[in-house]
Amino acid sequence: MDLRDFEPARADRRLSDDAGRPPGLHHRLLFAGVFAQLGLMSLAWSLVARVLSLVLPKAAAGRLGRAAVSFIYRCCWATAEAFGLMRIDARELDALRDEPGGLIIAANHPTMLDALLVVARLPRGVCVMKAMLLRNVFLGSGARLAQYIKNDVGRGMVRDAVATLREGNQLVLFPEGTRTIGAAVNAFKPGISLISHLAQVPIQTVVIESQSPYLAKGWPLLQAPPVPVRIRLRLGRRFAPDADHRAQLRRLEIYFCEELRR
Repeated sequence: MDLRDFEPARADRRLSDDAGRPPGLHHRLLFAGVFAQLGLMSLAWSLVARVLSLVLPKAAAGRLGRAAVSFIYRCCWATAEAFGLMRIDARELDALRDEPGGLIIAANHPTMLDALLVVARLPRGVCVMKAMLLRNVFLGSGARLAQYIKNDVGRGMVRDAVATLREGNQLVLFPEGTRTIGAAVNAFKPGISLISHLAQVPIQTVVIESQSPYLAKGWPLLQAPPVPVRIRLRLGRRFAPDADHRAQLRRLEIYFCEELRR
């Protein structure tokens, strides 16, 4: 089976018959306002987080850091929805909030917003981030307080991921590694199924569906999209850990292709 044969059937998985209308000047200004809110809240928290990291015990710092980042993103999405810019349905993820024990959250990656959408609903979520973002003035201190994991190539990232899962956290991963290009999903990168096997935790899939091109690969960051942007996040199949992690990775990729093709 050639996974590239699974082309995205966008017309079959539309969230609404309303594909959105071209943004007016006021929509562009409102989008700018949401980005400004996100930037200011992140910067303010980054300054506070820098101080808290010096005085809080590690475990308490991580819990507070993750909850604060989740709160910031929830506030921003609530503003975007109140302005009529976005319609986000991520209610199914709430079932995972109080689930005990470690869990890997695996999602497809259609837009730049995906991690922010998932973490907004999961205050225990630990993200894997590029090293450059951990040095970012807006995000760095908050991400370090939350004990997010640096996206190192090799054993370091796997070791840190297994450790956070054994502490009972929820690890948010995008197996494509980058935003989707062309097909239903990009080829999955190794790691997620190995982490699941080593930590002995399941992989809970989350299928992200959007008919909007907003912040997909190649979309300019400051270009406003047709409004409203409609995004749905739904729970998919859960995969138990498997010692044959390469076969598990293949099954995950095929599953996402089939789900997005339906």
